[in-house]
Amino acid sequence: MTGVAFDTLKLARRLREQAGFTPEHAEAASEALAEAIGGAELVTKTDLQIALRDLEQRLTIKLGSMLIVAVGILLAALRFFPTSHP
Repeated sequence: MTGVAFDTLKLARRLREQAGFTPEHAEAASEALAEAIGGAELVTKTDLQIALRDLEQRLTIKLGSMLIVAVGILLAALRFFPTSHP
């Protein structure tokens, strides 16, 4: 997982020039935002592909297991309840 590149100087300038922030407030706000964004764990496309492949494998195994159990139950039922021939 990767973080996001974030330009705090550009944000501080924009907050000062366009939003009327004081230099101290602009710097504090940009640093707080950079810290919040930098600490976030973002999922990449590769991370999603790995997770999806793992999920697909687990579901395939579970489905195969359920199929084997179902066939076993049917075979046991046929053995204990034989059909009668006239």
